[in-house]
Amino acid sequence: MNRITQTLVGMIALVSTATFAAELKYSLTPNFFEHDPDHQSLGPCHGGVVLDKAGNVYVTTDTKRGIVVFSPAGKFLRAVGPTKIHGLEVREEKGVEYIYAARPSEHEVVKLKLDGSVVWVIGAPDEARLYKDGAGFNPCAVTVAPDGSIFVADGYGSNYVLKFDKNRRFVKAFGGPGKEDGKFQTCHGIAFDPRQDKPLLLVCNRNNNRVEHWDLDGNFVKVIQKDLRMPAAVHIRGDYAVFPELQGRVTVLGKDGAIVAQVGDNPTPGHRANFGLQQDQWKEGICNSPHGASIDKEGNLIVAEWTQFGRLHKFSRVK
Repeated sequence: MNRITQTLVGMIALVSTATFAAELKYSLTPNFFEHDPDHQSLGPCHGGVVLDKAGNVYVTTDTKRGIVVFSPAGKFLRAVGPTKIHGLEVREEKGVEYIYAARPSEHEVVKLKLDGSVVWVIGAPDEARLYKDGAGFNPCAVTVAPDGSIFVADGYGSNYVLKFDKNRRFVKAFGGPGKEDGKFQTCHGIAFDPRQDKPLLLVCNRNNNRVEHWDLDGNFVKVIQKDLRMPAAVHIRGDYAVFPELQGRVTVLGKDGAIVAQVGDNPTPGHRANFGLQQDQWKEGICNSPHGASIDKEGNLIVAEWTQFGRLHKFSRVK
């Protein structure tokens, strides 16, 4: 191979890599969400973002309003449900949508109707033998398998994932604290992943800076991506999974686990994961502390930040 051929091959490889890494493209839609819903600051978003079938956007806050709901056009609709919800997901059951949510400061997982009323509550299971008392159970996130099995990521507590059956009976705990494969340092986000040959769990191992697959029996499968910046949550739609990274970035992975897009990348380390960062230091299209994210049915990204003021972004997919 001569020098010219080598150069051409190198250029082709570079272009292929660059194209692959930017498989999806997004542009910021500025000021999409009503800034002061119901004439109040949105407030700390130490939680997540989910969408119902109608496209309404549910954003958790630590204020007394609880979940703030926006229309698909970004207009404030209402506030519902308990406060201090962390990770959550919407699940349809027999034509009815419900919210499954983790409340770490209240040491419980709840199932809610979309109006915020409580269907049931799960506390610390005695059978797990992980807790001296219920206060040790500090769940970050929850997901549900098609058979109704419930998986709870106790990332602020034991650093185990707890499995319950469809009747909320404790089945097992798996993982545990550590840095090596098969261990967690803050299992902070979790989702049921139907995209693979067999159904799996997708877990955000936040302080180990990686995301992983586990099977539904609690066996570690593999690391999907490492060297992320504190992946805080995960939402899956179609072939894609979005991960808000607390340290100033949002990453989208394809079905095979490859990075297909990254948005909002913050070049200033001091602004990353900075709850108290003042608004005069915010920059359009740059994320400071992404904590929750979802993908809407058009493929757009909705991102909520962990900030004392509350902050939402919409990154529209460029078709």
